[in-house]
Order: sequence, then C-alpha cells, then structure tokens
Amino acid sequence: MMPPLRWLRPVGAGLAFLSTPVIGILAASPAVAGPLKPSRHRPMTTIAPVASGVVSGRVVDAKSAPLPGVTVIVEGTTLGATTNEDGVFTIPNVPAGQHTLIYSSVGFATARVSVTVLDGKPVQAPLTTLGENAQALSEAVVVGYGTQRRQDVTGSITTVDSKQFVKGQVTSPEQLVQGKVAGVQITTAGGAPGAGSQIIIRGGSSLSASNRPLFVIDGVPVTNDGLAGAGNPLSLINPNDIESVTVLKDASATAIYGVRASNGVIIVTTKKGLAGEAVRVNVSTQHSVATVAKYVPVLTGDQFRDLVLNYGNYQQQALLGTENTDWQRAIYRPAYTTDNTASVLGALGKVPFRASVGYLDQQGLLKRNDLKRYTGNLSLTPVLLDGNLRIELNLKGSWIDNNFSDQSAVGTAVGFDPSQPITSDDPRYAPFGGYYEFLQGNGQLVNLSARNPLSLINQRRDRSTVKRSLGNVRLDYKLPFVPGLSANLNVGYDVQRGRGTVFVAPSSASQYNRQGINNQYSQNLDNHLLEAYAKYEGRVLGQRLELLAGYSFQKFGNTNYIFDDRRADGSVYTPLTPTYDNQTQFTNNLVLLSYYSRLNYNVADKYLFTGTFRIDQTSNFAPSRRTGYFPSGAFAWRLKGEDFLKENATVSELKLRLGYGQTGQQDIGINSGYLPISTLSTNTAQQLVGGQYYRTLRPSFYNPELTWETTTTYNVGLDYGFFDGRLTGAVEVYQRDTKNLLFFSNVSALSNLSNAGFLNIGSLTNRGVELTANLDVVRGKKLNVAVNANATFNRNRITKLTLVDDANYVGQINGSQINAVGAPAGSFYVYKQLYNAEGQPIQNAVADLEADGVLNGSDRYISKSPRPTTILGFGSTANYGKLNLAFTLRANLGGYIFNGVRSGAYFAPSTNGTLGNLSTEILASRLANFNSLTAQSDYFLENGSFARLENVTLGYQFGSVLGKNSTLNLTAAAQNLFLLTNYSGIDPEISSGYDSNIYPRPRTFTLGLTYGF
Repeated sequence: MMPPLRWLRPVGAGLAFLSTPVIGILAASPAVAGPLKPSRHRPMTTIAPVASGVVSGRVVDAKSAPLPGVTVIVEGTTLGATTNEDGVFTIPNVPAGQHTLIYSSVGFATARVSVTVLDGKPVQAPLTTLGENAQALSEAVVVGYGTQRRQDVTGSITTVDSKQFVKGQVTSPEQLVQGKVAGVQITTAGGAPGAGSQIIIRGGSSLSASNRPLFVIDGVPVTNDGLAGAGNPLSLINPNDIESVTVLKDASATAIYGVRASNGVIIVTTKKGLAGEAVRVNVSTQHSVATVAKYVPVLTGDQFRDLVLNYGNYQQQALLGTENTDWQRAIYRPAYTTDNTASVLGALGKVPFRASVGYLDQQGLLKRNDLKRYTGNLSLTPVLLDGNLRIELNLKGSWIDNNFSDQSAVGTAVGFDPSQPITSDDPRYAPFGGYYEFLQGNGQLVNLSARNPLSLINQRRDRSTVKRSLGNVRLDYKLPFVPGLSANLNVGYDVQRGRGTVFVAPSSASQYNRQGINNQYSQNLDNHLLEAYAKYEGRVLGQRLELLAGYSFQKFGNTNYIFDDRRADGSVYTPLTPTYDNQTQFTNNLVLLSYYSRLNYNVADKYLFTGTFRIDQTSNFAPSRRTGYFPSGAFAWRLKGEDFLKENATVSELKLRLGYGQTGQQDIGINSGYLPISTLSTNTAQQLVGGQYYRTLRPSFYNPELTWETTTTYNVGLDYGFFDGRLTGAVEVYQRDTKNLLFFSNVSALSNLSNAGFLNIGSLTNRGVELTANLDVVRGKKLNVAVNANATFNRNRITKLTLVDDANYVGQINGSQINAVGAPAGSFYVYKQLYNAEGQPIQNAVADLEADGVLNGSDRYISKSPRPTTILGFGSTANYGKLNLAFTLRANLGGYIFNGVRSGAYFAPSTNGTLGNLSTEILASRLANFNSLTAQSDYFLENGSFARLENVTLGYQFGSVLGKNSTLNLTAAAQNLFLLTNYSGIDPEISSGYDSNIYPRPRTFTLGLTYGF
C-alpha cells in the first residue's frame, strides 16, 4: 500500500515532495503549499492527448539497494507515481518533450533528473540514487488541526507509521503500536476476539473519571465508550486501512484539544490515494492459528482424590467421582482466523482516491466464541480551483457479528471438580441436557454451586450485531484577498448501533429455576461534529508566523433500549413497569462547545514559540460551572541551528524543548449529577400499598457545584541525533498535577439525597522520565539492521482525597484495593501474613496490626501497587536483499498482582454438597487449613514483572514475478511466542491488578500473502 503524498515548497525552489501521511488539510503559505500547481518559474505543461509516452525508472540507495515508496513527479504537472518493492516506477501519459523528474522520500535528499519523451515511445530514466538526509527536518508531523515540520515541533509527539506497526493478527488499531511509544501503556482485557484495551498515557490523570485518551480518526474526535454488543468499539476500525498513528503526550501538544485531552490524544490517519498515480490494486490475505499459551496449574483428578481422602470429611469423600477431567482443555480449542483486505488506489482524472473492503473471521480460544467483521473504506482527496480548494472526503463503514461465549466458564473450569465427568447417562442429569451438575439427594440442584463449564458454553447463545459508520468532509480554501490566509471547514459524524440477543436453554442449570432466558438489548451512539477554523501563515519581522483560530461543536447521543426480561419460551419473567410496547427508551445527550487558538512563531529556524488557548463548555455541568479555560505554552531551542553546531559532523540534530499547559476532564458519563433527578426503583424494591406493589421514584445524588477536573503538565525534552542520523531519539522529563478530581465518593448521612456521588475532591501527581532511541546498526548494500528502544519510568501518587484534612480517613476501599493519600492509585489493601521459623505461612495467621486482639478489616495495611514503575519496549528490523525480519519485545517492571486464583485455593470442610478443584500449590504449601480471612493476605501478592515477545515477523519480497509492475510478498509471524515472568498465574498483564481467571491471551502463528498490480 503506497503512502499518501505530502509536499513542501521552500522559498526560491521547486517542489520537494515528502512521502509521509497527513491528517489535516494544509493551507497555503510561503513555506507550506497545498495542491500540486504550476511552478512559479515555469508554466504548467500541457498534456497532449496523443503525443505522450511512458516514463519508467528505478531508484536505489547509496548501497544500490532498491528503495520502495519513493515519490516521483513530473515537474510542472500532476503526473507521478511511487516506486514498488523493487524500486521501480512507471508514469503513463507523459507529454512529449523535455521534462524534469523529482524524486523524494522521507529520510533521503531530493533528486532531480532530466528525461526526454518522444512521441508515443516509452522512456527509461537513468538509474537514480538517493542519498540519505538523516535529519529529515522537513518531514511532516501530524499535530492538532494540521501538520508541522518535524524541526518546528515544540511538544512531545511520537508517530508510528505502517512500516513500524506490530505485525501478525491484529484486530484493533491500538494493538498496532503496543510497545512502540514511550509513555503509553496498552493492556488488552484478555484474549477474546475484539477484546477491549486499557490505554494509559503517562500514568493517567483521574481516579473516577475516564483515563482513556482522546482518539481522532481522520479529523473526527470519536468516543471510545462501550457499546452494547461490542467488546471494543475500536475493533470496528480495520487496522489494514491505517497509515499512521500519532500520539500527543504533553499539554503543549494536546491543549489545542482542551476537553477530553487530559489523558493524551491519539491521532489515526488512514491511507489515501495519490494524485497522478496509475490505478493500483492490492490484495492481502493472512491465516492464523492460535492456541492456549499456558493453563492454570490445578490438581488432576487423581491428585484431587488423594487430597480429599487425606483432608476431607466423610461427606466430602462421598462426593468424589472416578474421572480425570481436564476442564480447562475441555472448554478451549485451537482457534483459526482469516483476515483479508482488498484495496484500489490511484487517481481518476484529478481525483485521487482509495477504496478498500475487508473481511475478518476470527475464532476465540473459548469454544463457540467468534467474531466476523466486514469493513469498507473510501477516501477522495481532489484539488480544485487552480489549487486553491482542497477537499478531503472520508467514509468508513463496518459490520461485526459477535458470538460470545459465557466467560464465567474460564474461572469455573479452573475450580470445577476434576473427578467428575462432563456428561453422564445417569437419568438424574437428563433434565440438564445430560451435563453433570451438583445435585442434592432429592435430585434438585445444589443452590449457589458452580455449574458445569461446558454447559455454560453449549447451552447459551449470546450473539450481537454491531454497525458503525464514520465519516467527514473537510474543505480547505485559500482566501484570495489575503495571501497566506485560509479557511477550513470539517463536518463529520460517528454513528454506532449495537443489537443483541441472549438465549439460555431451559435445561441449563445456570438458569434452570427461571426456565431459561430469551432476552434482547439495543443501544445507539451518535456523534456529530462541526468545526471551522481560519489559519494565517506568513512572515512577521522576517520570521515565519502561523495563527489559527477556530470553533468546534460536538454532540454525543446515547440511547439505550430496555426490554422485558423473558424466559426461554418468550414469556415474560419480569415485566417493565411502566411498559410501552414492551420496551423503554432512555436517551442522554452530551454537548461540547469549544473555541480554540494557536500561535507558532519561528525565529531563524532556531527559536520556536508555541502558544495555545482553548475555551470549553460541557453540558455535564451547571451553566455557572460548565466553562473551562485551558492555556499552554512551549519554547524550543534548536541548538543544531546555531553556528557552533551547524557544521558539526557528529551532531546531526539537537533541540531542547520546554512546555507547560492545562487540560480539562469532564468524562464521567452523561447526566453527571448536577441536575436533581429521580430514578424508578427495581422490581425487587417495590412498596405494598392497598394490596398492590408499586415501584417508587427515588431521588438521585445532586451536586450543582460540580466542575472541571484540571491537569497541569510540565515537560522538558531533548531531541537528539548523532553520526549522520545513525542514532536518534529523545529524552523527556514530565510532571502532571491533577486537581479538583472528579471523585465518586461517599458523603455523610443526610448531607445529600444519596450516600455517594461525584464530587470535586482531591488531587494526584504523576512524575516520569521517557527515553527513546533509534539506532541504525548496519547500513550496507544488502544488509541493513536497525533497532529501536523506549523506556518509561512513572510514579503515581495521590496527594489529597478529602475536602479538609482528616488524619482518621484511611481512603476509599474497593475490595482488596484502596485509593489513599500518599500511595499510588489502586494500591493493595491486605492483611500481613505470618510465617513460621522455616519461612512457611502459618495457617490462618495474619498480624493483628491494631493490637486489639480482634482480627478484622482494620488490620489491613496499604501494600504494593499494581502499576508498573517501568515500561520497556524494544524492537528491531533487519533486511538482507529481499528477506526481512522484525520483532517487538516489551516489558512491564515493578507492578504487583493479587493472585485471586491462589487465594481461593484453600481446602476447608464443606457442607454445601460440592467440591472444588485447587491450585497445585496446595501440594507444597499445605493450604488445607487456610480460610477466607487469610485468603486476603499479602501471601498472595506477587511481583507481576514480565517480558513478552509480542511478535516476530519473517518476510520475503518476490518482486515482479507475476507480471510487470506487480509485487508479491510472503510473511510468517508469531505472536506471544514467550512470556518471561516469576508470576505463578498464567499471565501477569492484568490492568486491574487482580487475577480472577482472565480469558487467556493466545499464542498465534500467521501466514500472510500480499499481491499488488
């Protein structure tokens, strides 16, 4: 897939084209021009309808290796092409006469070659060599509302393009950059197809509010909120359509987005067509097989029988069966996936275009779990009115069919009795479809017992259909009455529809007493966008100046449809009250209104100043509280431009950056509680009046003083390059202080209409260091080896959680975790285990920290944090001729995991008529007498540090073996090939820090084929 075209026109020079992706629409200026247009120094070449020829050629680097992706343009025309994997290009319909070809590619110096085209005859251009331009200072970098030259950037911005993406079976866009960007932690919620991800940039800035970054896709800020029937809304975007992902991290870069930018901004740019390029077709297909990488270590049937016979009572021993059932292997399977994309790109006349369709069929490891996705994408980027009007049209559509398995089977399979069979011919189990279940002596189900893991899967049908349409049109017009002034209009939408049904057979033990389930659900999400801004680019006092001012209106609508609760036969089990055609509709709207501005001033390409200011208003707050003001400023000193470094051969780039800014947060859902509203009670909480039960209206928490959570960021960065660009990277130091936290907190009795709600309470701080390094280890004629590494060191601390200081306030407790002053968010709150002289845990013995002779919740203490203190990413690419190899390795260090699987692995006398399997740890630690109290001890708190080989890819480029100008590439990839960790569970990468049997991440092997012509 060829990248879209981006161009630069320096003063007094011709056109120098840069082949990097863009997301904004560039306005005209002395430094940055819009569309291809006639040169100032020579007239536009007229293309003769008949007297034309074909110009072909080949481009190589200084080592004679072919250069793919080089843009070749016939100067003074809109004719052009890009080189394929063999460095070959072909430009049809070139008029007869003398012409100059302009060759350009990011990281290489621009070349100009003269050719003569004779009437109707093909012309072979001379072999062209592009020398490296290690600084690549004119490379376009995506920023908020436009692009900048890389050398002009003052904020913390990282771009990952399609050549650097994580390869293999990638279902969702965020997985493309996992481990690639310093300061960004991406954790998938398990291995299910389309599973969601937790994305945290620089430690996150909130406690109860959202910590999700803002996603901007082709200029449309989208919501990443959950949608009914979709595990991950981002999985509705086909990763094969994405050209680049840019991450804005500090306030200088993000403040232009103001609202929703406190947690960073991720800009996704999709692939576009190229003006003047011949129509090209690309087809890719890949096929994968995935297996379970590791099973939870539990007792076999024989080991379990020995344990019960040694430690169990008579009633427990009587429950033992004779089987050796491996329940985990019974619920999992090898999972197969096919992922296919076909695209057509090029230009139809003056209209560059790209159109693609995609089909993904992905099985999950859990039986009966799969995802089918159909996608379509269209982009049009014409340039009209003699280059004064640029239009960008983007349309994306997707349709996903999900088949969800009951994921409770994952945990149930770990703990179910391994001495029992999966199915039985015993007539007692016939009412339950023949599946073995725990029964009482009278044949009735044992209440609250675990259910057969296979019955949970096979007797349930949980399906959904999710649709998404995302699109926008952007118009950029150079106003004729003021040179350098342009106007930009962006109108967009993002519409999502989720529909689903859940059917559980009446014979299923999980729903036997209510005669099964036959329910449906539905949700609509609507996002409408209107943005307009004006931009001026010119010179003031001889220096370059950019001024931008704009307006943004965005409306989010969330409509939920609530239906009657029904039995498997369709009869109503619990009706809605009141009922309107058997469904109730709840619609909530959120409106964001913003004004923003930015100033960039460049003094001699050495001293760079950036200032932004944004005013945001949200309907989530009361009118007197809804306006937020968010400024930022940044300064960069490009030392390489100074006389003492300008001619230095060792230092190829050196730039110091300083940044400060504020961003706002209001994302706590719609109807945040500033309005006094009442809700209808549930059917199980009705009041008896006159012999009739009625649901009552209950007033909700009410806080009209609720306002913005504000994050202030300080950033110092140093961009460097040495040895002709062989070594490049950056060092960043930052501090992020959040105040007026939107915190869901308990309140004192009678102080409000409810006992808890959102308040502006407290503050927290993130401090960190980020390191990035890219090194070209070998630059050779055939062999090239490059490595890249990034490291993030972050410390998170809560600094306040109460309106007034209270020494007796422990913090907000959530199970085994706590938010407390002086500790990282979500730290573990556990008992202190006691040990004997041999270092073995003493059964049922934890420390009485209160020293009051009573063991209770007050004896817990704040221990480790689930947050990693260090995040590492490392990757490498190597090319030898047409053979290429790449891998990505990433690691999290310093975070802790509470192993909930181990903590439940104690054996105690039971009277409920069931038995449950245990971890193999019981064979060594003898947890036979542990109880529920010590199950919350720090004995089960483990270091969750790990290193994971995310992917390895081996590819071979066959070149034009199937025809002239064709390409054929074969790739083989492996994902999650190994995991190095001391954690005893199956996987320590758990965002919450509490391991309660996650859906395992698969080990995947993929074979892919790409053909272009």
